[in-house]
Amino acid sequence: MAHLLPAKELRKTPRQERSRAMVERIIAAGQTVLLRDGYEKASTNRVADEAGISPGSLYQYFPDKEAILAAVIDRYAAEFSTQLTAVLADRLDEPGPALVRASFEGLLDVLTENIEFLRLVVEVLPRSQSGSWAGALEQRISDLVTAYLSINKSQTSITDPAASAWILVRMVEHLSVQYVLEQPPISRTKLIDEMVDLTLAYLGPTS
Repeated sequence: MAHLLPAKELRKTPRQERSRAMVERIIAAGQTVLLRDGYEKASTNRVADEAGISPGSLYQYFPDKEAILAAVIDRYAAEFSTQLTAVLADRLDEPGPALVRASFEGLLDVLTENIEFLRLVVEVLPRSQSGSWAGALEQRISDLVTAYLSINKSQTSITDPAASAWILVRMVEHLSVQYVLEQPPISRTKLIDEMVDLTLAYLGPTS
């Protein structure tokens, strides 16, 4: 005879699934409100209205606006981080100059695709809301770059891969983010050419 689960256990899974579905619904609504209305105007009432639920139902899952925004940022940041790290990870087997150029092109693609979130994080959210995930993202990319520089150390003049990765990641990040947000009168090709030249000059061939 098959083992029968207690009725309490049978009820538990559907309830958990409904709870997860509601959390996802609230986070999706929070993302819509945050991008549409901005950080200052976002509120629990607006999120509840967007989700099609009462404020009381929302408070069963999130205690306040900050908790919702944190969940939205974490979710968006995780997807954003996965995209960015994949850009580099997928190109690690390419030769040096080709890797650098392809990585910059991929980076600009991802930043452009997520420009509204990027603008929100950089220009609107308080540093306390955006700083932790940005630091984690920089660390993930720095780790990949460090690994690459360590493996290919003989082909460059780099003596400290970790330090060089820290410098490179933040240099490229700043240039790329500001280019996408400010949209200066500089062609994308020109920007990539300049960043490639800067990076290769910094890495330097072994003399």
